[in-house]
Amino acid sequence: MQFPGALYHVTARGNGRQPIFADDADHERLLAVLASVVARHHVLCHAYCLMVNHYHLLLETPEANLSRAMRQLNGVYSQGFSRRHRRPGHVLEGRFHAQVVDKDAYLRAVCRYVVLNPVRAGLVAHPGQWRWSSYRSTAGLAALPAFLTVDWVLSLGDAVGRAEAEGRYRRFVDAGLGEMAPALEAVGGVHLGLEVGDATVLAHLRERVRGAATLTEIPRAERFALRGDSTGGAVRST
Repeated sequence: MQFPGALYHVTARGNGRQPIFADDADHERLLAVLASVVARHHVLCHAYCLMVNHYHLLLETPEANLSRAMRQLNGVYSQGFSRRHRRPGHVLEGRFHAQVVDKDAYLRAVCRYVVLNPVRAGLVAHPGQWRWSSYRSTAGLAALPAFLTVDWVLSLGDAVGRAEAEGRYRRFVDAGLGEMAPALEAVGGVHLGLEVGDATVLAHLRERVRGAATLTEIPRAERFALRGDSTGGAVRST
């Protein structure tokens, strides 16, 4: 399910849930490959989080080329990981999982979800303590890598100063610390538990991909409310 301008929450997990990052060098290498992919395929990376046995990305594809971009990212990284650690067999479990997200309604909410993963996993108490996510760069606490796009996340089009926008982002993420519903734990490649409340958004996405049969609304039982966020929609591929 690819179309120009699509926004995806992408996840990939280690084969058999095995670690795909053994040390800092592995994390740094994945980010280096990601930077190359962003430049080569003209992909926009709005957020990322590298865990131990999986990663999360929020990617936008102006050229409808997610599969090609992910083939390079996972292929190059897996080959390097196998050589470096002399680990035979598949590094990643399958290819990757991608879920279409409505940009206007949910981009900031999904960015927050992505960077809060280490907190949900009990690895840190605050996302700012986790080195391997986009949180610190987006929040103005670390240098901004060339491959990371933050204008939409920070809503810089709202004519506010960058420092003010970064502070607003930090407060937005902090507010999410108390809203981490159990349903979010299921994300790892199955579904994204975001509230679906706008049928117009879903219809618009169906029209854009010209294939309603390939889209499925998130089941009602899997939804949760994102307090303070605008009502919107998210869909997933089947």
